Amino acid sequence: MFTPKDFKSDQPVRWCAGCGDHAVLNSLHKAMAALGVAPDMTAVISGIGCSSRLPYYMNTYGFHTIHGRGAAVATGFKVANPAMTVWQISGDGDGLAIGGNHFIHAVRRNVDINMLLLNNKIYGLTKGQYSPTCDRGFVSKSSPYGTTEDPFIPAELVFGARGNFFARTIDVDLATSQEVMLAAARHKGASVVEVLQNCMIFNNGIHSEITDREVRADRTIHLRHGEKMLFGKDGDRGLVQDGFLLKAVRVGEDGYTVDDVLVHDAHTPSNFLHQQLAMMDGRSLPLAIGVIREVEAPAYDEEVSRQVSEVRSRKGFTSLRDLILAGDTWEVK
Repeated sequence: MFTPKDFKSDQPVRWCAGCGDHAVLNSLHKAMAALGVAPDMTAVISGIGCSSRLPYYMNTYGFHTIHGRGAAVATGFKVANPAMTVWQISGDGDGLAIGGNHFIHAVRRNVDINMLLLNNKIYGLTKGQYSPTCDRGFVSKSSPYGTTEDPFIPAELVFGARGNFFARTIDVDLATSQEVMLAAARHKGASVVEVLQNCMIFNNGIHSEITDREVRADRTIHLRHGEKMLFGKDGDRGLVQDGFLLKAVRVGEDGYTVDDVLVHDAHTPSNFLHQQLAMMDGRSLPLAIGVIREVEAPAYDEEVSRQVSEVRSRKGFTSLRDLILAGDTWEVK
């Protein structure tokens, strides 16, 4: 029913040439068209940062809120408008620093919003300070001698907050981005999609050791529910169980066959294996992209709506005035 053009606004896109945000915007337009939800039934809400300009480029309802408050505003919007499809856009600074508390509680509550977390490991809008996802020792304008702290890993926060949907993609991998965005939108409850995104100006190439075409096949693994966890240029490497941990092996060597390779189960309620998959970093084990966890659970907004209807029917309230006047009242003359 829809094309990507139906979701594009008439505003000129004001991101730097080569910024990964362009690819994310393109993928989101295509995912929305494939989803089939009308623009006037869609809202895009953001905080502050380069990525948070995205609502201007959408022909939908949109709200460019204040720093770190995108998830809070998106929660309120969804609860008040449960029929709407809500997308919330944040960067690693906006979403995990000042907005970190809102992020984990939106995930914990399982609010039915689609959270896109664009992770370029830098504050780009304010010109190159280190962010909560920067590695220890990272040199930036605000850490000229290197950071002295360890980073947040977005997946770890999601699982710590008992999240039920987590996926990861790469900005330039448009097919995977559309795949996981569609899955996120169709999931009932809080869905988090981490996008490894490049900042050409202040952190160029931060993900290149994993995402460059020459190495991507060997350093990433595209997980799909129900399929063998195989990767590599020739598809001959796989993940096997090694005690309580995972190990990458080459099929046909050291006695390993394809039967030993694990099958991805994104729907199992236990997040034990999902955490291990999400924490792989592309070095000793390949970085996982695709839908890593997708488990059904009661959504916050649906539960609130159900509770309100139940109380109204039991108490007979149809409005706030009815509630206020339900107890003992008196008239002052």
